[in-house]
Amino acid sequence: MSLENKLEQATGTVKAGVGKVTGDNKTAAEGAVEKTVAKAKEVAEDAKGAVEGAVEGLKNAFK
Repeated sequence: MSLENKLEQATGTVKAGVGKVTGDNKTAAEGAVEKTVAKAKEVAEDAKGAVEGAVEGLKNAFK
């Protein structure tokens, strides 16, 4: 989990909330998309880390 992704998620959440409160559907949608993209990046980074850890584990098992 990177701090950047968490910040992007928080920014998206705030933007979506502001859009909903003000009745600005475009801003609300943009915020929701930004939050979702940041979350997807986080999930991808976590998966990459898990795969790299598994590869290292296999390398060490065959030494």
